[in-house]
Amino acid sequence: MTFQDIFKSSFLENVAAVSLPDMALALLLAFCLGLFILLIYKKTYQGVLYSSGFGVTLLALTMITTLVILAVTSNVVLSLGMVGALSIVRFRTAIKEPLDIAFLFWSIAVGIVLAAGMIPLAVIGSGMIGIILLLFVNRKVHTNPYIVVLQCSDHASETAAEKFLQEQTQRCVVKSKSAGEGQIELNFEIRLKDNNTDFVNALCEMPGVQNAVLVSYNGDYMG
Repeated sequence: MTFQDIFKSSFLENVAAVSLPDMALALLLAFCLGLFILLIYKKTYQGVLYSSGFGVTLLALTMITTLVILAVTSNVVLSLGMVGALSIVRFRTAIKEPLDIAFLFWSIAVGIVLAAGMIPLAVIGSGMIGIILLLFVNRKVHTNPYIVVLQCSDHASETAAEKFLQEQTQRCVVKSKSAGEGQIELNFEIRLKDNNTDFVNALCEMPGVQNAVLVSYNGDYMG
């Protein structure tokens, strides 16, 4: 085979480059593993609003990647053209959850491995990744933080309210404080001792306390 024979191709040769049973098997396995990735994503999602569109994207991305790699591995000329075409594609969608990046890469990796014919690696590897994610993502290693927004009328009520919060919670830290004429606003980060939030009602009834709001917090503080 000469160098010219390697790059010689025609439309009829490309039609039979990948057999129908191979295509059907690869796409069927990609669909099954993509569905498995989608189920793991639903079980481990910890964001505020679940996006069904992103979940379906994981399924579609697995099958699309398998389709592309099947075409690339069957034709040398097509693989060179595919690299050039995909290099100009840019995605501007912001990833809100860091774990979503792992799921996107997982879907792409499964599609590549399946199209390469490494079926046991794709199936066993996906199973192990899914188990690890279920064990570690849903594992609760600390109590959830809460924010208490407190409005007081003077320094005495501020001191009494802070002392009361320290007694009723596991941890209480002042995150911000703003003072105005006849009003002081404070933000406390707290850890609850249990799921009982009745202390907020008692906090509102204290002299000098004008308003108290308890808010669940999901992020990380800087500093």
